Amino acid sequence: MSPLILKGLTKRYGATPVVDDLSLEIAAGRCHGLLGPNGAGKTTTLRLALGLIEADAGEIRLLGHRLPREAAAARQRVGVVPQADSLDPDFSVRENLLAYGRYFGLSRRETEARIPALLEFAGLSNKAEAKVPTLSGGMKRRLTLARSLINDPELIILDEPTTGLDPQARHLFWQCLRRLIQQGKTLLLTTHFMDEAERLCDRISIIDHGRIIAEDSPRALIERHIEPHVVEVFGEGLADWVGCGRSLCQRCEQAGETLFCYTDEPTAVTEAIDRQGGLRYLHRPANLEDVFLKLTGRDLRE
Repeated sequence: MSPLILKGLTKRYGATPVVDDLSLEIAAGRCHGLLGPNGAGKTTTLRLALGLIEADAGEIRLLGHRLPREAAAARQRVGVVPQADSLDPDFSVRENLLAYGRYFGLSRRETEARIPALLEFAGLSNKAEAKVPTLSGGMKRRLTLARSLINDPELIILDEPTTGLDPQARHLFWQCLRRLIQQGKTLLLTTHFMDEAERLCDRISIIDHGRIIAEDSPRALIERHIEPHVVEVFGEGLADWVGCGRSLCQRCEQAGETLFCYTDEPTAVTEAIDRQGGLRYLHRPANLEDVFLKLTGRDLRE
């Protein structure tokens, strides 16, 4: 049975639908990505899925429980990694885990028995007695992940878990998530890092204006929506070359001082750039970020 099923989910604030007739089903033992621009409805969807707010319409089943009626029982089997750390700064690493175990009704003995494995998993075995303010940003995020596992959850919901981390810390966090997937855990991940989603997710749903506008594996989304090659063109002579670029490519998009050329034949594009002079370019394969920008637009949302 699917760990999470949403059917026709709708949530309005006033007359504005934030989640609009949204349906989603998460496969067990997989990492499912929920992507969307700011204000698309991602966080509201997660709050609905956890029974923290009530939907105006639709059906929610979380680990077989009907929400919101059985939300408390369902949440006992779920782990959550929120956007912002909510660690207690007055407690040590070990004490944070002990305190969290009580929220799930675990005895002190049960919690203490689980802590060594969680610290090893998070790479924090030598930080058990360290206070939270002494930890790096990456350590705090890994502790938050370890804390979400204290109840041995079947489903782990991660809301932008690597925001603010440097590349090394992000890669270490990804290693932890891959281990959870290998262990058969189900992950629901929201992120603004397209490379993160492409690396970790088996399936992705792109949400905008409260609706899912595309869903498939990362590779299938790229193949379906984007030409295989992208040539990013920039330089002082760009304005004079835009017309040529549009004539050579299936599709072009200009963002600021860069022209994005989407094409099946990149050689024709790069040779034309070389002949023009005064231009520079980056030739790369299409990726998930190209899909995201095509479907949701390049305009900044705040």
